[in-house]
Parts: sequence; C-alpha cells; structure tokens
Amino acid sequence: MSDEMLRLLIGGVLLVHGLGHGGALGALLWIRFRPGSSTGDWAAARTWLMPALPDETATTLASVFWIAALVGFVAAALSFWGFVVPADVWQPVAVGSAVVSMIGVVLFLGTWPMFNTIAALAVNVAVLVAVWIQWPPQSVFGG
Repeated sequence: MSDEMLRLLIGGVLLVHGLGHGGALGALLWIRFRPGSSTGDWAAARTWLMPALPDETATTLASVFWIAALVGFVAAALSFWGFVVPADVWQPVAVGSAVVSMIGVVLFLGTWPMFNTIAALAVNVAVLVAVWIQWPPQSVFGG
C-alpha cells in the first residue's frame, strides 16, 4: 500500500470514528426529544456504575464523553493530514480521545448496539496500539 493511500486511510479512520461519536450523540438527542419512537438497538443512556443516576444526568454525562471524543478524533484526523498546526499533535490527541471514548463506552456498556460498541472499542484499541508501537512509519509523513 502506498504511503499516500495509508495516509488517507489512517486519517479517514480517525475522522469516521470521531463522526461516529456524533452519531451516538444524535441517538441520545433523538431518544430525548422523541421518546417512544423507534431507535433500533439504541437505548437511553444508563451507566452500570451508577444505576440510580437520573435519566437527564446520565444523558448529559454520556453527551460529554461523545462530544469530547468527536472533537478529539476530528482534530486528530485534521492534524494527521497536516490541516491543523502543529501537525505532530495528532498522536496525543488521538490517544486522549481513545481513552475518553473507551471510558464512555465502558461506563455505558449495554446501552448501545453491540456492533457499535465492539467497533468503537476496536478502533480505540487500534489507536492506542499504533501509537505505542510508533506506527505509521515516518515515510507516511514525507520523512
């Protein structure tokens, strides 16, 4: 795979993962403003850690996680592609976003569709492993 294709793919995964958190936020808003309507497998925010947490508080807490992950992953993608200065901040921003996303997913485990939960956790783990092993290679950055 060419360096250009790899660069497009990595940045694209970061961007799509961030936008996916926007989808989770949209589901929370849909549930809040259209109670009783069909949401597929999406459920109102509930955390196993604090089951007595009021619905509105749980939704607000989940929203904070999804907004932070959304902004962080989009910023990481833009930094990776060199659209945000400094371009070398994509790794710490991606790691921070992955940690925030993982905490949110684990806290609200069981309230989202299983596919979305597994996919989000997989991308988060992939980001953490990639940064840990210092991947992608420097050549992807034109070095």
